[in-house]
Amino acid sequence: MIETRLLRQFIAVAEELHFHKASVRLHMAQPALSQAINRLEQKLGFALLDRDKRGVRLLPAGAAFLQTAYKVVEELQHGIEHARCVSHGIAGTLTVSSVLIAGYPWLLDTLKQFRRAYPKVQLVIKEMPSASQAKALLCGDADIAFVRQLPGLADNIESRLLLNEPILLALPVDHPAAATDPIELKDFANTDFVFTPQTLGSGYHQQLIDLCEASGFYPRVVQEAAQLHTLIGLVACGFGVALVPDSIARSMSSDKVVFRSIKPVPAIGLYLNWNTENSSPLLCNFLSMLDASL
Repeated sequence: MIETRLLRQFIAVAEELHFHKASVRLHMAQPALSQAINRLEQKLGFALLDRDKRGVRLLPAGAAFLQTAYKVVEELQHGIEHARCVSHGIAGTLTVSSVLIAGYPWLLDTLKQFRRAYPKVQLVIKEMPSASQAKALLCGDADIAFVRQLPGLADNIESRLLLNEPILLALPVDHPAAATDPIELKDFANTDFVFTPQTLGSGYHQQLIDLCEASGFYPRVVQEAAQLHTLIGLVACGFGVALVPDSIARSMSSDKVVFRSIKPVPAIGLYLNWNTENSSPLLCNFLSMLDASL
């Protein structure tokens, strides 16, 4: 392994073509510099310089190695500067995972502000179900997660309630109750429902089940869909009705589906989660910006 110090010393000699001038530039004794260049040549196994009474000149191998030395030193300097920016939380990668993000303008605005404030940061946004987000936080695949309520979170996962949003009922536009607003959920006890699978977020799934049971029935789920746009598509095609957060209604308009409020108004929470063992300065910066925007 060749020390960076030797490369810098060689660069000085190659540029000055004079050991005394190079030693003054490096603030070191000339004999020590001469010995350093000798050590470098021994490590490489070939000569870099031709030394005689007339002075110093680069050998062809020395000229070729000088270009390598420049690249190594420059790359190292870039690496040091990048690492310094990462340590200050102004560079690096921040991965944000979320349920469907389009329904939350305030979150989109925060992400936009963050990109402007930290242009050197690579911001990665992933939309995924709540259960998958919890796993991503634990294994380090996500720094921040915007999720529905999840049961049994690990001790090192910090969770903060951001908002409660109404739950609406999505119906086909030609459904007999489509013109009614608000509706009473008990009137749909004998209606087919479409749900997202429980495996995608058992807390969210159970909240919707509990809502139906509080209205006196267990929902007759005839079809499941992992993607919410597919869920709404199934409602549009008449497969059944669906319980969805208000953010879905605002982000998935359809001329074949109507969204109706429920009486009394039920709500579901959106939570901000992060791993307390994550020491990323970017995480701290993002949390601070999010706090300021709420």
